[in-house]
Amino acid sequence: MAETLPDPGELSSGEAEELQRIKWHRKQLLEDIQKLKDEIADVFAQIDCFETAEESRMAQKEKELGIGRKKFNMDPVKGIQYLTEHKLLTPDVQDIAQFLYKGEGLNKTAIGTYLGERDPINLQVLQAFVDCHEFANLNLVQALSLHNPNVRDRPPFERFVSMNRGINDGSDLPEEQLRNLFDSIKSEPFSIPEDDGNDLTHTFFNPDREGWLLKLGGRVKTWKRRWFILTDSCLYYFEFTTDKEPRGIIPLENLSVQKVDDPKKPFCLELYNPSCRGQKIKACKTDGDGKVVEGKHESYRISASSAEERDQWIKAIRASITRVPFYDLVSARKKKIASKQ
Repeated sequence: MAETLPDPGELSSGEAEELQRIKWHRKQLLEDIQKLKDEIADVFAQIDCFETAEESRMAQKEKELGIGRKKFNMDPVKGIQYLTEHKLLTPDVQDIAQFLYKGEGLNKTAIGTYLGERDPINLQVLQAFVDCHEFANLNLVQALSLHNPNVRDRPPFERFVSMNRGINDGSDLPEEQLRNLFDSIKSEPFSIPEDDGNDLTHTFFNPDREGWLLKLGGRVKTWKRRWFILTDSCLYYFEFTTDKEPRGIIPLENLSVQKVDDPKKPFCLELYNPSCRGQKIKACKTDGDGKVVEGKHESYRISASSAEERDQWIKAIRASITRVPFYDLVSARKKKIASKQ
């Protein structure tokens, strides 16, 4: 049988006051419980936001690192500059040397090009890079002499002995030891390891989208057929599908893409920078001499073979575009200064 509350009219004044006090405490407890629930929900929401932000930050870092490696493989100096500007590398020579030594995703030829520069910083990096290697007990000099293809007459054992006189703190090594060393070097030729495939072919493996499109020139307004590859927030274009290096690279940072009508070509799309119309887009191309030069486009106009293909490219490009707020601020500042002049 359910318990019934007493009629307030039947309570004494003391009992009525006690009942009111209990009701007040109950209300306070319910409010405190709700506050705790809200605080817990807020904490969980903050944790979710933090985890999402951290995952997004790590994903963005990996994407920028991938772009930096590809830029390095195309132009080592600009690649290192990109990595340091995006705080993926410090300007410290030891940090750069370790990055090159690990060589993850880097082309060995590009590494050699960077280390071969005569700039003082590059020379310091070269020294730090050499220090990363362990050369103890390796017969590098002798091996190079015996197996250098430019040396016609391989040194016989007698000459080998003569070449190594006085190397033991002014004394000669025992002939038996030199004989064993000579035979060991002769039987194990020095060889430079082949590249591991981390070249531009690897860079363009499994792209987001690829295909033939027509591109309008920047300085000379002619349409040319180019093979386009979209990968890692960059749009690359080649003269032929068999080319190992692209004719041009268009980083998609802070760009936009839209459909446009063109009087000469159908199914066109346009890449442009919405923050600074009239300024050149940050991009590069290879000139007739094979040198990498800055692009001259204020926008890129591209023609597809059908409306469906154009729309698919637009969708893929939009998904690959990255936003860098700082770049927008700089562009807006430049635009403001230009308008005052």
